[in-house]
Amino acid sequence: MVAANLPSYQAANIFRLVTVDFAIASSVSVVIPVRNEARNLPKVFETIPDWISEVVLVDGQSVDDTVAVACRLWPGIKIIKQSGTGKGDALLAGFAACSGDIIVTMDGDGSTDGNEIIHFVGALIAGADFVKGSRFASGGASDDITVGRRWGNSLLRSLVNWMFGTRYSDLCYGYNAFWSRHLGALAIDCSGFEVEALMSIRAAKAKLRIHEVPSHELNRLYGSSNLRAISDGWRILKVILQEKFGSKRQYKLEVPPELWPEGAPATAVSGQLPGAG
Repeated sequence: MVAANLPSYQAANIFRLVTVDFAIASSVSVVIPVRNEARNLPKVFETIPDWISEVVLVDGQSVDDTVAVACRLWPGIKIIKQSGTGKGDALLAGFAACSGDIIVTMDGDGSTDGNEIIHFVGALIAGADFVKGSRFASGGASDDITVGRRWGNSLLRSLVNWMFGTRYSDLCYGYNAFWSRHLGALAIDCSGFEVEALMSIRAAKAKLRIHEVPSHELNRLYGSSNLRAISDGWRILKVILQEKFGSKRQYKLEVPPELWPEGAPATAVSGQLPGAG
């Protein structure tokens, strides 16, 4: 939508300016799973645009000042205390707390640039259901990936493309966006770093309209990653094989009632997220 063509009352009451030429009516939630990222958060929040509707930070039992720093940097931020462990578990808790029409997932270590969010949102507004960030698409790059991880990603990506008829250029990357109404189709039921691969596979199996946008992965600023290439790669392989040859899995979302958005049932949900479908 071109902002200059909007009546003033519409622009003020319905649409939010993204750029001088682009406005949206849809609300956008950004989910950031973190653990001991206090030193990295200033850079992360510096890049998140002010037209974002809400930021949901899922804290994985940090022992530093992660939560205090986040609250100072983004007043009104939603803080979710993760009761379980793993990135998949953190994203589930974050998704349950989101109120936006669009959900964007990014990392809290400074490796994902919030300035790229506009490309994800733009692709969704243009008609996509699920948008994947890709470090290996034309225009994408990674300053962080090792030779071993690049090789493993390529192998697993090729396997997914062969088994599910997709044409992904990247599989194991945490920068993604989708319409929240598709949470039920994604039906996330894993707890670890395999969550990105699972989401991509489930999106394809649900025949969602998938679009890739190039993304530049930066180096982690401080600290060390919790990713373990061999063990997490094995978990991803098991997910791929399960999704291809296993029976349909049911998932259970364990989130304390006080963390659910207003109007959602204050119980754990099995089979489908509230409001999804």
